[in-house]
Amino acid sequence: MAINVVKSGQACGATVTGADLSAPLDTETVAEIRAAWLEHHVLAFPDQAMTDDDLERFTLAFGGFGDDPFIAPIDGRDHVIAVERRADETSPLFAENWHSDWSFQATPPSGTCLFGVQIPPMGGDTLYVNQHAALDAMPADLRARLDGKMAVHSARGGYAPDGTYGAHDQATDRSMDIRPSDEAMATQLHPIIRKHPETGRLGVFSCIGYIIGIDGMADDAARELLFELYAWQTRDEFQYRHVWQQDMLTMWDNRSVLHRATGGYDGHHRLLHRTTIAG
Repeated sequence: MAINVVKSGQACGATVTGADLSAPLDTETVAEIRAAWLEHHVLAFPDQAMTDDDLERFTLAFGGFGDDPFIAPIDGRDHVIAVERRADETSPLFAENWHSDWSFQATPPSGTCLFGVQIPPMGGDTLYVNQHAALDAMPADLRARLDGKMAVHSARGGYAPDGTYGAHDQATDRSMDIRPSDEAMATQLHPIIRKHPETGRLGVFSCIGYIIGIDGMADDAARELLFELYAWQTRDEFQYRHVWQQDMLTMWDNRSVLHRATGGYDGHHRLLHRTTIAG
């Protein structure tokens, strides 16, 4: 069965129909979806009545499960996380800063799958920014200062005991089961500009937040360069705004895009189930 792929008309993203994700996919359909994913970086599959079993089976069709640290899985599952916000919740919005999922790992996940279980009638869009397009259009002087540089990645800013989701956040009414740890203090090096492992296309990988420095550079100089990079790589012309629907699955390529959450749905319950695809 051939799938139908419709481009978003923005910097990346496409909608895919013609595949029933509540049933096992044949090899040809998986190959077609992978090709579309590599081309468009973010795929949305509307009107999919999926269970957690279906979500896990779809994830495994594109690789093994990624390792998801610092957030507990839902009951009865080892690899499904609930991204949730209750209607009356007042804790700060989760994942509202630009990032590539778990870029601080030695082998970060290649992709993320997110299924809309309970979608509010307004707000909650997810923003994506195309890091191949950002590099292609990057000013030559900025690119020259980044070429060959290794970024120092760490989860400490978010998930260390004194991080954003640390002891202070644990005292809030957050519905998500986030578990900060001293393990978040570890660091990992990745090239700032690197080849996509499947397409070979060059792009920028991750951004300040999970990137805490540049190997071999003084902290002040590295911070200045990282903020300059951040201002460039998140520009509006590289972005795609994804509008959620009930029973929609979205998968994105962490090697190609950054993403962040948005609010605007106070007073409404929002629940999505998430898996990651191993790198």
